[in-house]
Amino acid sequence: MNARTEHDLLRHTAHAPTRLSNTQLDALEEEAIFILREVAASFERPTLLFSGGKDSLVLLKCAEKAFGAGRLPYPLLMIDTGHNFPEVTAFRDHRAQELGAELIVRSVEDSMARGTVRLAHPGESRNVHQSVTLLEAIEEFRFDALIGGARRDEEKARAKERIFSHRDAFGQWQPKDQRPELWTLFNTRLAPGEHFRVFPISNWTELDVWQYIEREKIALPAIYYTHKRKVIERRGLLVPVTELTPPRDGEQIELRDVRFRTVGDITCTCPVESLAADAADVVIETLAAEVSERGATRMDDKTSEASMEKRKKDGYF
Repeated sequence: MNARTEHDLLRHTAHAPTRLSNTQLDALEEEAIFILREVAASFERPTLLFSGGKDSLVLLKCAEKAFGAGRLPYPLLMIDTGHNFPEVTAFRDHRAQELGAELIVRSVEDSMARGTVRLAHPGESRNVHQSVTLLEAIEEFRFDALIGGARRDEEKARAKERIFSHRDAFGQWQPKDQRPELWTLFNTRLAPGEHFRVFPISNWTELDVWQYIEREKIALPAIYYTHKRKVIERRGLLVPVTELTPPRDGEQIELRDVRFRTVGDITCTCPVESLAADAADVVIETLAAEVSERGATRMDDKTSEASMEKRKKDGYF
């Protein structure tokens, strides 16, 4: 079955009852707004992690509703590997400017210049090294809470994490020493040098995110929707052909209709075959998806069963 036939079939067989009702979406939105306000009330120097990707744009929409347009009580923070998709970084800058929000960008390349990040070889992915740059930014601005768009359905290490995720003075996460979160009561006490990572859309799924994008008419970078791109098949993934990810000997370049389910560093983020041209189309595709978002798109999560958990313990998002 080709992509066009499969896409048309999905549009005709998807049933409305499998979608979340507006009431359920409203409940998720209300929880996210409550958490965003709780952060503003409980911490002195919070920041909202903002990449220009779909989850951070949903989070930003909830923040607008929580505080009013142009009145965000904390700056936006982006950790740039230098290998991000230009369409996404351009959209990031546009959205921050549109909101009148303060945007702080810190680069892995700057950490490399300082010698705090050293690549094993020039072609190594910089994605894992974001942790170093992030911890340096936390120290520079003395952030005590970082709000992120991670969701529990993305990956099993993230499923283990609390909404208010405590980090020690070294920026490390200890999964066996997490604070309970009963009746939406959050323990926000910190010792000097410690901080929290806070995930207001933890309880959302990929489908929830896309239905919210559809309902709220949230603009996204164009690469989230179908477009033609040169790719190669590698280890069950479609790897985009770029200067950073060239084809290897024997690999065949194909031009396919694809979209990105998630965006990140070019060296480890892959598209999926798709003809979804808008949020409604993506909702239908997501209803039929059998592989998780990260499982279908991230090369860096293929290294081992515990790759994400190890990175999180080292300070990753």
